[in-house]
Amino acid sequence: MKNYSQGDLNSMEQRERARFVNSLSGFKSANLIGTKDLKGNENLSIVSSVFHLGANPALVGFIVRPHNTSRHTLENILETGVYTINAVCVDILHQAHQTSARYDKHQSEFKYTKLMAEYGERVDAPYVKESPLKMAVELREHQTLKLNNTELVIGEIVEVRVPARAVMPDGYIDIDGLGIVNVTGLDSYHIGKRLNRLSYAKPKQAMHPLTIEGEPSSWEAIAFIKGEQIG
Repeated sequence: MKNYSQGDLNSMEQRERARFVNSLSGFKSANLIGTKDLKGNENLSIVSSVFHLGANPALVGFIVRPHNTSRHTLENILETGVYTINAVCVDILHQAHQTSARYDKHQSEFKYTKLMAEYGERVDAPYVKESPLKMAVELREHQTLKLNNTELVIGEIVEVRVPARAVMPDGYIDIDGLGIVNVTGLDSYHIGKRLNRLSYAKPKQAMHPLTIEGEPSSWEAIAFIKGEQIG
C-alpha cells in the first residue's frame, strides 16, 4: 500500500489531484440539475454532490464549485428559487456527461444533448423527461463556505416523480431496478448492484436479510422475528 502525504497531494498536477481526491469518497449519485432563468433560457448540468439532508421536511443539498467563473445553474437557482434534480440512468449516460461542457448561457444543454424538457405544476424549472427518478425543489438556504469558497445549496423537495413499480410498500425505492448510474472521480460511471436489504440494527440482536419489499427473506428470519428457536 502506498501512502500519500499532504505534500504529495499538493504536488500533483491540478487535474490529477482533482481526479484523485474526487475518487476518495467512492460511489456518488449522478444527477442532472434543471433550471431556467427569468428570460426563459433553460440549463442542465450534471453534478455528483447531491446529498440527503433530512426527511421532515424533505431536504436535499448539493455543492457548487467556487463562483469565480459563470455558474449558470447556481445563478438561475438564486434568481428563481427553484430547480429540479434528475437521476442519470444508463440510457442517457452519454448525454448527461455532455452537459458538463461549457455552453454559453443562451445555449440550452437540452438542445445540444437532445434530452427532452418537461414541466410539472409545482416549479417553473425543467425536468429531464428521460430520467426515471426526479424531483422538484424549492431553494431554502444558500451559503458560501469560507474554507474553500464552494457554494452550498439546500432545497426542499416539493414533488417527486418515480414509477410506482419502483416504490416498495415500506417506502424503499428500488434504485437498481431503475438503472440509475453512480459516478466515481470526475468521469467514471457505474451501475450499482444491491447485495442485500438488512433488518433494523439493534444492540445484542442479530440482523437478518429482507426482501426487496422489506419483509423477512427466509424462514430463519421469520422464526427469529417470532422468537422461535431455530435448529
